Amino acid sequence: MSSPAQPLAASLVQSVDWLAIAPPTIAAVVGLVVLVADLFVAEHRKALLGWTSVAGLAAATAMLLPLLDGDRNTFCLTGDAAVCSYTADRFTLVIQFLVLVGALLAALLSVTALKDARKDLPEGEYWFLLLSSAAGAALLPASRDLATLIVALEVASLPAFALVGLRYGDRKSSEAALKFFLSSVTATAVSLMGISFVYATTGTLYLTQVAERIQHVDGQFHTLAQAGVVLTLVGFAFKTAAVPFHFWVPDTYVGAPLPIAAYLSVIGKAVGFSGLILVTVVALPSYADVWGPALAALAALTMTVGNVGALRQQATRAYSAVRLLAWSSVGQAGYLLVPIAAAAYSGDAEKSIGSTVAYALMYGAVNLGAFAVAALVGRTKVLNRVADYRGLYASSPLSALLLAFFLLCLAGLPPGIIGLFAKVTVFSAAVDAGLGWLAVVMAVNVVIALFYYLQWTALLFRAPEGEPEKHRVPGPVTAAIALTGVLGIALSGAPQLVLRFTDTGLF
Repeated sequence: MSSPAQPLAASLVQSVDWLAIAPPTIAAVVGLVVLVADLFVAEHRKALLGWTSVAGLAAATAMLLPLLDGDRNTFCLTGDAAVCSYTADRFTLVIQFLVLVGALLAALLSVTALKDARKDLPEGEYWFLLLSSAAGAALLPASRDLATLIVALEVASLPAFALVGLRYGDRKSSEAALKFFLSSVTATAVSLMGISFVYATTGTLYLTQVAERIQHVDGQFHTLAQAGVVLTLVGFAFKTAAVPFHFWVPDTYVGAPLPIAAYLSVIGKAVGFSGLILVTVVALPSYADVWGPALAALAALTMTVGNVGALRQQATRAYSAVRLLAWSSVGQAGYLLVPIAAAAYSGDAEKSIGSTVAYALMYGAVNLGAFAVAALVGRTKVLNRVADYRGLYASSPLSALLLAFFLLCLAGLPPGIIGLFAKVTVFSAAVDAGLGWLAVVMAVNVVIALFYYLQWTALLFRAPEGEPEKHRVPGPVTAAIALTGVLGIALSGAPQLVLRFTDTGLF
């Protein structure tokens, strides 16, 4: 009786490539270490938890370097080594780099934010939740089956709900977290139903097998498969803040601690877009006639609603700077959707996806930089209105110059060459795919966005009302602003490096 059991047991044992899974694993382990250490660290030494978290995210980012040699797969089917749940290829590494560096910059901003909060934010829980979310976000681009994809999506999202509402006794924060949670849970439920339909019609959850089998679905199940495709996209459309799944964004960004708003604006989008790419281009290329037009319509709607929403923000309204960045991020999500939609019509889907990844890298660097300067101003101007930035150049010249640079990058104007380069890349992806109407909509939206970005930029250099207020820049915030500034300026100096770096290797 024992001899048949041994081969069966042996077939269930998989060798784990620990190097391949090191980046998300390190983030998760450091999160657990910080949570346990919080029980033993004295109150006056809680800052050590923050610096441990920053070091952990830096170590996780450094572990991407040994993976550049070639693709690595792990958690594979024992009968078919080509079908795996985890793949560390070029696409995975680029998105993990964006996620982990973004989380690292958000952590640097958080060190100062927690110090300023004066016990309104529990430090141990905060760092544990941030690292857990970063681990889930780093896992998602490596996921190559639908089950792992959804688990990674929720591991990235659930801690984010708690982070938004973590501030003690803040009604605005609690309301934002509840709205974020309820809308996200609904979207996830719809997405899970879609995945169950896809599984029912294909009998597998592995993306490559789904791509192969869904082409040969029986005619009577064709409608079920189409419904599965559409419903699966809903959850990822929510994470990307695509219209009409965007309504949680402004209130959530205003209610959350500012470093978490920065984190959601970049890492949340990286998670959503990488999941969307894997589901559409890798798992469901044969249903491009379903998701292609849907994503093109979503892109047009998202960029228009986002930019019009940003345009309507009043400079004197409370939290208008954060709200403007929130609506701007919705508009930017529309641009990011364009190349994914173009992949459905293009003969070179990999080039289209590379355009989205290149744009995401540009957006991540400069948007985190803008939030870093907003965090600096928010230390003295609690309401963080756009009007509060008037005369920033007189009180903090370098911060004002860098914020102007970040806003010009987002607008796509020189000297923000990387922003212009990224927009041209996305625009050409739409034109090459025959989506001329979408390119026109994008051009109109770029012009709309120019108005509010330039209006804010001009305000920085106006004469201040009254005496200019000096902004004392803490070390961690200085580091975050400097890192994003250096990255943005370096990419503007050599924008061609971005496309070379974002050769996705998905196919």
